[in-house]
Amino acid sequence: MSKSDTAEFRPDWRFWIIYVSLFLISFAAAVDNTIVFTALPSITQAIGGGGQYVWIANSYVVASTAIMPLFGQISNIFGRRIPSIMAVAVFALGSGISGGAHDIAMLIAGRTIQGIGCGGIFVFLDIIVCDLVPLRWRGQYLGPIVGAAGLGSTMGPVIGGALVKESWRWVLYITLPFSGLALVVMMFFMKLQYTPELSWRRRLMRIDIPGNALFVASVGAILVGLIMGGTIYPWKSYRVILPIAIGFAGWAAFSLYQLSPRWCPEPTIPPRLFNNRTSAIGFVLSFLSGMLLEWIVYFYPLYFQALQGASALKSGVNTLPFNACLMPAGIAAGTLMTKTGIYKPLHAAAYALTAIGLGLTATLKTSSSIIAWVFFQLILAAGIGCTFVTILPAIQAGLPESDVASSTSLYAFFRGFGFIWGVTIPSLVLNSHVDRGLHTISDPFVRDRMSNGGAYEFAAHGNIQRLPREGRSQVLDLYTGALRLSWLASIAFALLGFILVLGEKHIKLRKELNTEFKMEEVKMADKEHSEANGASTPNAADVDVRDTTLHA
Repeated sequence: MSKSDTAEFRPDWRFWIIYVSLFLISFAAAVDNTIVFTALPSITQAIGGGGQYVWIANSYVVASTAIMPLFGQISNIFGRRIPSIMAVAVFALGSGISGGAHDIAMLIAGRTIQGIGCGGIFVFLDIIVCDLVPLRWRGQYLGPIVGAAGLGSTMGPVIGGALVKESWRWVLYITLPFSGLALVVMMFFMKLQYTPELSWRRRLMRIDIPGNALFVASVGAILVGLIMGGTIYPWKSYRVILPIAIGFAGWAAFSLYQLSPRWCPEPTIPPRLFNNRTSAIGFVLSFLSGMLLEWIVYFYPLYFQALQGASALKSGVNTLPFNACLMPAGIAAGTLMTKTGIYKPLHAAAYALTAIGLGLTATLKTSSSIIAWVFFQLILAAGIGCTFVTILPAIQAGLPESDVASSTSLYAFFRGFGFIWGVTIPSLVLNSHVDRGLHTISDPFVRDRMSNGGAYEFAAHGNIQRLPREGRSQVLDLYTGALRLSWLASIAFALLGFILVLGEKHIKLRKELNTEFKMEEVKMADKEHSEANGASTPNAADVDVRDTTLHA
């Protein structure tokens, strides 16, 4: 049996310090992504700009998503340490600008800067874990990081609601302590090997500036169109259709540009990432996973608010079964993948469970019991949680370690891109069904409030429960059918994921880690300190494996 078959990954104290800092900044970045939702009324009341409230939250999303592939290329050119520190610093700078904003333009600018930093953070989190952990163990260590992000997204609105009572500025300042702590740890303890062979000027010239400019502009146009559709302008408006069409055309041009070695010698998204069938399928699965996660997070609260009359806070509490079980499900899936070395059955089970959970959710009515929706959420958490930690190692199984940064940044982008569609598609289904059924509502004022994309907002503000009994019954029937149709539509995407999994190939998950970005060698003083504290001396096989990986 070879050394790589018997080796075990044994992280040292330096790894755990870095890992905890990554956990904290993952939580902080995710909190910042959702914390402004409950504070928007107070913010717009204080500094104005109520008509631009959509961009306070979504400027962050657009900036963080479109920039992700660029960070992958930068990390290959400049190493991991400096770019990741800069990403956290940019995130902190955006937090400070946002918290100190005196008008809506300054706030949106600050949120955009925060989003750029957040995009880098989420890319570098996964890249650094992949640099420090061999492929076989990555799922196990990615689980808590992803779980921290999920917990942060869930806690964001709750934290925002609590802080806004003191001052809306603290809603935006709250991430600064996390950022500061992460910066200190990263500067003093995150010592990753990297030996640049070129000057700063030559390295800057390696950045695919034309490609990144085209990609960011194209994806930004698509996201702007999707965000404006149904909120600022009707979906049939040219102001929505035109940027989406231009964005996809630009994305196609970007793809052709990346395929040309003459014009693009060092592409941001190397076409070779898609040459491997399992990797190509994995990118699509990451998109579907992000889409379905956002679908669930966005529409489960609507079910509680519309059909059960829950407040925004109560609906958040009612979704705790899903949110609380995401991290344990991810950790369990990552641990199982580490123990068995397989991922295809886990992917199949994940999308099958998601499809089953969505199908059961489609049966929910006003009279559904607590046991029912808690059980359905647990099934969904098991499925979605599994996908979030097992897809990236599968993507990287068929790629060399030199493609870790490119594959990780593209995986993060597709997942983030899926988040936007996970709001857009169910909103289209909901509003379309409501518009077709408005003739069943006798109150003309209610019909007007619910028409042309107003269905979600009407239900989310508790308007249904204030209606007279007859009118309330009519509206509840319409929402029951609309939500059922939306959940049924989501099943199609879960089943698509299940079918795609069948096309994956089993590739052995490497136990060795051959990367130029590994942790710096431990100094002799550190070794003597470890031995003095009872650490056992490693055997020859362990030394050989660790010297090619972490030296951990």
